[in-house]
Amino acid sequence: MATAIADIEVIPLSDACGAEIRGVDLTKPLDGKTLKSIEQAWYDHLVIVFRDQDISNEDQVRFCRYFGDLEDVRTGKFANEEMRHTMMITNVTDTGFQTALENGDMWFHSDQCYYEFPCRASTLYAIEIPKVGGNTLFANCYAAWETLPASLREKLDGLKARNIYDYAGNPLKRGDNIDPDAPQYDHPVARTHPETGRKALYVNRLMTDIIHELSEQESDETLQKLFEHSEKPEFTYEHVWQVGDLVMWDNRCSMHARTDFDPGERRMMRRITVKGEDVR
Repeated sequence: MATAIADIEVIPLSDACGAEIRGVDLTKPLDGKTLKSIEQAWYDHLVIVFRDQDISNEDQVRFCRYFGDLEDVRTGKFANEEMRHTMMITNVTDTGFQTALENGDMWFHSDQCYYEFPCRASTLYAIEIPKVGGNTLFANCYAAWETLPASLREKLDGLKARNIYDYAGNPLKRGDNIDPDAPQYDHPVARTHPETGRKALYVNRLMTDIIHELSEQESDETLQKLFEHSEKPEFTYEHVWQVGDLVMWDNRCSMHARTDFDPGERRMMRRITVKGEDVR
């Protein structure tokens, strides 16, 4: 059921996470009351969706700036120096922006967890979508952590894991031969959200390589259990894209994956991220 909050509607999209926000035109600046309601919905639902938005890159930049400083695109060469924050996640090559070429499904991950300061928020705006597939799965990592056996939470709390991302290898599914010089960083297995104070599981199938305090065998076995647990359907929301969707998610307490789609069809998403803080 829709809930009226400061003249906007917040409509939950699943029991796990995700909410659609209605009554907001992102081509216009937001007043403080509306922004506060949107921010609270984001904390409550981890993923927020705005449908039927006809927004420019500048509109998306303005919206993201409400949540903090913008992150420069950190990989590759800028295609457009004036748009240092914008990347097209697309299999289309003539965008005029820096692009990440992609086709197929992509394993669960948390954006930039392989850096010291991962981004706090990510946004995607749907410009072109395939007829079928290319959906985004979002997982609630609060729920994943809180439903682990108490003994396992006690064992893992305070441990750190290495997160590594090999762009030049296979950026969609982690392989066995990872470049040791690829971007990597150690973060807590369970991180504490700076706004809500809740702990969230902070390991993922694509990028988490090892839990340092465990033996290699125990680390591998534990991570596999954590991956399978955190990706359970009861913790996930699948977003089926429509042109004009703007979706923002909280990387501190969620992770996401992409489903497969026909590589012969065009898929174009405009991505802008917000800088993060220390991971604790």
